[in-house]
Amino acid sequence: MAYFDMRQSRSTSRTQILAILLFVVFIYFIYEINSSPSASSDLRQRKSDAAADNPLSPPTSAFRKQQNALGSHGVRRPPPVVHYQLNNLTATVFPEKNNEKVLILTPLARFYPEYWNNLLALTYPHEHISLGFVTPKNKEGNAATAALQEAIKITQSGPEEQRFQSITILRQDFDPPLISQEEKERHAMANQKARRSTMALARNSLVFTTIGPHTSWVLWLDGDIIETPPTLIQDLASHDKDIIVPNCFQRYINDNGKSDIRPYDFNSWRDSSAAQELAATMGPDEILLEGYAEMPTYRLLMAKIAKFAGDADYDPKRIMPLDGVGGTALMVKAHVHRDGAMFPPFPFYHLIETEGFAKMARRLNYESFGLPDYLVRSSPHKNERILANAVG
Repeated sequence: MAYFDMRQSRSTSRTQILAILLFVVFIYFIYEINSSPSASSDLRQRKSDAAADNPLSPPTSAFRKQQNALGSHGVRRPPPVVHYQLNNLTATVFPEKNNEKVLILTPLARFYPEYWNNLLALTYPHEHISLGFVTPKNKEGNAATAALQEAIKITQSGPEEQRFQSITILRQDFDPPLISQEEKERHAMANQKARRSTMALARNSLVFTTIGPHTSWVLWLDGDIIETPPTLIQDLASHDKDIIVPNCFQRYINDNGKSDIRPYDFNSWRDSSAAQELAATMGPDEILLEGYAEMPTYRLLMAKIAKFAGDADYDPKRIMPLDGVGGTALMVKAHVHRDGAMFPPFPFYHLIETEGFAKMARRLNYESFGLPDYLVRSSPHKNERILANAVG
């Protein structure tokens, strides 16, 4: 009888050990399900669910090639008719919480790796970000396109959380007005009307080709913007404005050989009576330009009233109304573009491109705002120096 009890005790111990092992295996299995590979799988599935089913679908959705594109008689099936409820779109102060789609658009004449790295560092979920680029048809544009494609290849084949929802590259179907992209040539006053008119055409082509029915926000970001807060999208959206711009500065080497920053984008301003009087004397094809001594407008420039960390009255949330906006970093609710606000490539109330956009949007009852103390930074262009009063 005692022998039987001992065997029963050993059997019970083995059962307990087996139960413990099974429990450990179960916990490990649950952990694996909730670990990063599964999270990556869930992210992949969400992106797949959001993908377009036909090539005529909006380019802001990644395209999933049809498995059975041909019908029973070998004829390609027509794409389906898709209905989109634009009234259900939101553009709120909590875009991340509401899974709002953001379209980042960049006219790209040169490719800066720092620009791409800054994009990758944005904390807004990349599965809700689509990218659009337009590059010029010249030697520099070809080089920029090749470098961009290489960066895209690396990113879109890398970790799931780094990949963007979709990426579109357009090539300009018109010749650039300037052969050189040197700072001195790009910002020469005599070149501004032709250069900015072409920029406006490129911007219009880009936005109206890439904006889709799921797009809630459009963020215009110049290709030389290499430093922004990682929370740029959330920060700008939090102000709940139809049009809003941060303050753009440029890093450079000063006369003492030290790294420094200076105002870069002078196109964000409040209007002045002097500018209005000057415009009244102009012919219909003339435009007002900002930042040139030859054309004193006496406008209040947002670039000139920036406060910096350490200043007593520094406040990155400080906001001001604007009559003109720059395009280096420009956040727009998508419905503003859908309502017809574009970048005039012609004199519009003697304004052109981004400044003309702010004027056109105002005529459509949309107001523009700026953040004087919220800074983004432009790249110091290699071997180039520019005058502080010659930045347009």
